[in-house]
Amino acid sequence: MSGQHQTAPYYFVPAPSRHPVSCSVGLLVVLGSAAAWVNGQSWAPWTALAGLLWVLWVLRSWFGDSIAESEGGLYGKRIDASYRWGMSWFIFSEVMFFAAFFGALFYARTLAMPWLGDLDNKLLWPDFSAVWPNTGPAGVVDAFETMGPWPIPTLNTALLLTSGVTLTISHHALRANHRGSAIFWLFATVVLGFVFLGFQAYEYHHAYTELNLKLTSGVYGSTFFLLTGFHGFHVMLGAIMLSVMLIRLMKGHFTPEHHFGFEGAAWYWHFVDVVWLGLYVVVYWL
Repeated sequence: MSGQHQTAPYYFVPAPSRHPVSCSVGLLVVLGSAAAWVNGQSWAPWTALAGLLWVLWVLRSWFGDSIAESEGGLYGKRIDASYRWGMSWFIFSEVMFFAAFFGALFYARTLAMPWLGDLDNKLLWPDFSAVWPNTGPAGVVDAFETMGPWPIPTLNTALLLTSGVTLTISHHALRANHRGSAIFWLFATVVLGFVFLGFQAYEYHHAYTELNLKLTSGVYGSTFFLLTGFHGFHVMLGAIMLSVMLIRLMKGHFTPEHHFGFEGAAWYWHFVDVVWLGLYVVVYWL
């Protein structure tokens, strides 16, 4: 939030906004197109792209309004508190989102796999071996190789852990009113985030072309790509959020006392770091 925070009204009530409805329409187009894409509709990729571009345009306008209100001195302590609570609940919802996929992986490995290999099911699938990973008892999944922790996942772990350190340094520099240092370390954080995404794209290419590991590679492939793919998507969002904060810092936004836009993006980035540590251990090592 801006340095004009001290003169803000007791509580600011914005005018009715079109942005929530506009964003919802775009998301419906994206989700509907994604479902059609999975089912082989040739037009679906284009409508998905159009819906995504629409959502990005709406978010740009929406966040632009919020930034203008903040820099205009309209946000007081109560607005600041509402943003903090809102971001906290949003991150909690993201925790539950990933918990569902971790739970699916746990169920498949710890419950479903032994059940498929028990004595009763041996009558149906006598040659089935209940070990993880697995191509399933029906023999419809092509053979594949698993993704190990070295080198790309380990390098990506180092990148994300380092980015958490550089982001913390940037935050402390901003609080100490060292804007130049804050900009430098935030820029380093953004670079590390996009390098992570580059390595993950390379890892996916390696999985598909050399390991024959695909989204269709049984429960292992589906859980692998769902967990790592959604995490990569969150890294991309976090890197975009931090990029916006970097531009705002360079424009002179934020003060040592009032900078929740920066803090909220930092909370999100640290959450992404923690999720990756869980992925690195559970998906790549175990």
